[in-house]
Amino acid sequence: KNPAWKGVEANDVGIHEYMELMELLESEAFIAVNTGLGTLEEVVQEIEYVNGSSDSEWGHIRAENGHPEPYGVKWWAVGNEMYGSWQLGHMPLSDYVSKHNNIADAMWKVDPEAQLIGVGAAGEWSETMLSESADKMNLISEHIYCRELDSVSAHIDQIANSVKRVADAHREYRSQIPGLEEKNIRIAMDEWNYWYGDYLYGELGVRYHHKDALGIAKGLHEFFRNSDLFFMANYAQTVNVIGCIKTTTTSAGFATTALPLILYRRHFESVPVKVSNAIPGLDVAAAVSESKDILTLSVVNSSDQAFVFELDVPGVTIPKEASMWTIQHDNPEAYNVPGKEPEVSIVESTCTIKKRRLEVPPYAIQLLKLEI
Repeated sequence: KNPAWKGVEANDVGIHEYMELMELLESEAFIAVNTGLGTLEEVVQEIEYVNGSSDSEWGHIRAENGHPEPYGVKWWAVGNEMYGSWQLGHMPLSDYVSKHNNIADAMWKVDPEAQLIGVGAAGEWSETMLSESADKMNLISEHIYCRELDSVSAHIDQIANSVKRVADAHREYRSQIPGLEEKNIRIAMDEWNYWYGDYLYGELGVRYHHKDALGIAKGLHEFFRNSDLFFMANYAQTVNVIGCIKTTTTSAGFATTALPLILYRRHFESVPVKVSNAIPGLDVAAAVSESKDILTLSVVNSSDQAFVFELDVPGVTIPKEASMWTIQHDNPEAYNVPGKEPEVSIVESTCTIKKRRLEVPPYAIQLLKLEI
């Protein structure tokens, strides 16, 4: 029986299957070790199994199980949400700090190159971990989950507001904890999402709406604005549960929240640009390419009104046309169903820019790519 949730865990997926999936997806693995009921010895055995040479005790067992070469996993979460009373093995903060420090030392003894992510939660927990364990981690984890609010605009704003709250807290810690600024312990926001509604796709299998997609996009904008602090931001989760892909026994499809993740991943550039003169109701983010010949501009309109605004980029001639991608629906409650034509999708078009003016329809995410 799964002691943390419900039902039975068959353990069909282990380290080998997970690492094969990472290879298929061309992704880096990120493994959390058990610092609750798990012992220091078990954690050491796990990291040695994954990254130890084949002549080590547990690396030899891995080789016998079909993978002679070490996996070389870089990212390791030292525990998960251990601040929560719901966690198996939850303990007082002072006890956990000691356990984290001991486990971190033991993990680095097995693999000095491992990048360790400590458990954080903005407030007393993160402040204490950064005060007493900053030398025992490379990053610190934070999690954000938002419920449904009656007001559509307030619902959309939640993720971005939460990202800013966490960023502001960590800026405060850096100003108050001696030496922390120099250590530059950045944030791994390794869980963030909306979490509400009926479970239609199995355990925790919620349905997402267009208003959630708008909120995810605004959240991305806030991550961009604080990218000096946020090292990674991992949307949680992927399939069913609170994920952005939903499946039935015969179909799979993208939930609305997948769309901004796809859009920004594919088309938003990598160097953030400051945006000023904000317009109420619109959230605007911009970035340029490394070579500075492409400018991307993304706008989230979380209101039921269309907006027209003027784009002013000092020293840059605005082209008369730009590639544009739009995620829009007049109904913020619209949603997609796997196996059916999606109600909400990404629409690609060419935007004609007249007198540097841009029009953004209601409840829309628009991303423009301008050659400059």
